[in-house]
Amino acid sequence: MTTINWPMRARDADLRIRNFIDGHYIAAQTNNSSSDQAITKHAPRDGSLLYTFSAGTAADVNQAVASARQAFEDGRWHGLPTHQRKTVLKKLADLIEAHKETFALYECLDVGKPISKALTEDIPGAAATLRNCAEKADKLLSPSGANGGHFAYQRCKPMGVVAAIIGWNYPLTLAAQKVGPALAMGNSLILKPSEFTSLSAGLLAELALEAGVPPGVLNVVHGSGTTVGAALAEHQDVDLLTFVGSSATGKQLMITAGQSNMKRLILECGGKSPYLVFNDCPSDLDAIAANIVARAFPNQGALCVAATRLLLQQNIKPRLLAKILEQTAQITPGDPLDPATTFGALVNEAHRDKVLGYIDSGQKEGASLIYGGQSIHPAGCEKGFYIEPTIFDKVTPQQKIFQEEIFGPVLSVSTFTDEQEAIELANNSHYGLAAYAATENLGRAQRLGQCLNAGTLTILASSTLSGGGIDIGAQKHKESGFGYSGGPEGLAAYTTSTTVHLWT
Repeated sequence: MTTINWPMRARDADLRIRNFIDGHYIAAQTNNSSSDQAITKHAPRDGSLLYTFSAGTAADVNQAVASARQAFEDGRWHGLPTHQRKTVLKKLADLIEAHKETFALYECLDVGKPISKALTEDIPGAAATLRNCAEKADKLLSPSGANGGHFAYQRCKPMGVVAAIIGWNYPLTLAAQKVGPALAMGNSLILKPSEFTSLSAGLLAELALEAGVPPGVLNVVHGSGTTVGAALAEHQDVDLLTFVGSSATGKQLMITAGQSNMKRLILECGGKSPYLVFNDCPSDLDAIAANIVARAFPNQGALCVAATRLLLQQNIKPRLLAKILEQTAQITPGDPLDPATTFGALVNEAHRDKVLGYIDSGQKEGASLIYGGQSIHPAGCEKGFYIEPTIFDKVTPQQKIFQEEIFGPVLSVSTFTDEQEAIELANNSHYGLAAYAATENLGRAQRLGQCLNAGTLTILASSTLSGGGIDIGAQKHKESGFGYSGGPEGLAAYTTSTTVHLWT
């Protein structure tokens, strides 16, 4: 097997950021070339300049929306039989895998994630999402009924023009999670990637064209949230806005949607997921500790469903916490371009400083810092943005690190005495995206499903984990947003329907 020289690949990579509208790349429209019209991106791994591009304008958005609207109205995509759209999306998934090294490099350079993780997790995940949407597209059934000479049915139809604003932590995966359902259901799409991670979106749109998606059906517009994002949210000709990002921005989008054309919204916002471990958890504490660490620090903590609040029943805490510390000590931040690295850098300097600010607040508010907490610099990456995995003990609900989404490698540990207190602690949050629990008590697992405010609940009832997740879709609770993602309901969210009454 040929060993890839990833630093050399990075030096030779095409890092131009261009809009992709109506089937081809175009330069962003700018009013002038002053510095306040540009976005500058520095590499998380070493702080070097990666690329600079325009902050974007409303004119860029208008051009993209017009292209998407024309593509939708003339039926060049939604007019195709579902099986043809299915074939195209599956071919796009194949092309993503064929270009996996380029996509992995882009994700590594942009986000700071290890190249090995990008290759084995992000790219396969994005391809699988597209295939899953393609396979489910023709399985949505519309309700119908008959009564004598009266027959009624619901006609499921694409929503129209969809705008997708996505976060920076998994650029390709998040893009696929919007492209898959939107295009499978026959919509046209304008994709706005995060201005912090702009590399993958253009290549995805280019490959979609190669796969057979007609020009104008998938457009990409780059720029800041305050210009491009706001223009998409305000646009009168966007029918649905789907968003992944902070709860604060999600709330603003709700206002904007109401003030514009009452466009439909799908919001996936912040999370502060609890992991509850009961005394009756599976007996292999090493396996449980490994699972806790894996769920606390994925992607350097930048994952909305990361289990960042660890709630331990008193009797299990001493033995389990010691094993968690042992597992965490095996994590060594390193250069993301090194295939041996499993824990990389944070996305930019500002985010690193924000996470360090939370660590400082935890100490000042009385939590006990028991591991990590420092900014470090791996060899050869002295100007990069790195933080050690960090663990706080004796965290109370009043502290910021218990309540606020940090989106970094910080785990907060709290203790409970019984099931009721565990549920109260878990629900003591503005968020409700995900939750995790370790217990072999089936009755308790059922009660947790009833009582926890979480869109998904994962129960660790065995020390032996096997298989993957089942895609049945999930809702968000509380300030984590609303609307379905995944499953049949996730596809249906990109459609509208007309109820037809037929009298004979």
